[in-house]
Amino acid sequence: METLSLYLDILLGTIRDVLPIAAILFGFQIFVLRRPVPQLKRVLTGFVYVLLGMVLFLQGLEQALFPLGRLMAAQLTDPAFILGDGAVARVLSWTDYGWVYLFGALLGFSTALAEPALIAVAMKAREVSAGSIGVWGLRVAVALGVAVGVMLGTFRIVTGTPLHYYIIAAYIIVIVQTAFAPRIIIPLAYDSGGVTTSTVTVPLVMALGLGLANTVPGSSPLLDGFGMIALACLFPIMAVMTYAQLSEWRARRRHDRETGQD
Repeated sequence: METLSLYLDILLGTIRDVLPIAAILFGFQIFVLRRPVPQLKRVLTGFVYVLLGMVLFLQGLEQALFPLGRLMAAQLTDPAFILGDGAVARVLSWTDYGWVYLFGALLGFSTALAEPALIAVAMKAREVSAGSIGVWGLRVAVALGVAVGVMLGTFRIVTGTPLHYYIIAAYIIVIVQTAFAPRIIIPLAYDSGGVTTSTVTVPLVMALGLGLANTVPGSSPLLDGFGMIALACLFPIMAVMTYAQLSEWRARRRHDRETGQD
């Protein structure tokens, strides 16, 4: 009964959150466009699926992903794991957390690569660019950016350095890159930073950040546990523009080589 009551509470909360969206969609369709909702039965069935999916997703976060993130963070930052059995106890420095940085990078890369929103954007980008933008090239570039962002986020939590240093430096790089990157890739690069932090990436990265902030000595969950998503949004922008710049440079070199041979 307790589990059923918990699911019912989440369902009611989800319905309350989704109702404004449904009201806007149906309100514009009926009162502004003055037309009946096309395929009403299919639309209502889709809303039911959305509600059930969100309930299961939110409950999955609470029961699995967040506890798993905290557990991994606690195990990776355990002095017994870092120093090894029989090692002399000492104060840990940022250089001792190499496994944390590696785990953060691999977690960011794998979650971004599996992000459904990114897959959809990459497929549309290939479609509208007539194949000049590859699906895998874009996905890997974005995943590498997320990996760097999450790794820097874990480094920031371990060292306790202020978040705004990283944000300001990253935006300076993005602005400079924007001035030199191919114009065709700039809007896609900026959108890539947003779509990659969605249903798969955000829960796992946030769980890792909060877990580290709870286990690293001197860290505050409120001050240090958040901010990794911001870094995971910024670095894919740099990665996609770098990917486009490298592709353009390679194409230019190939053209120059063929012209020289002719």
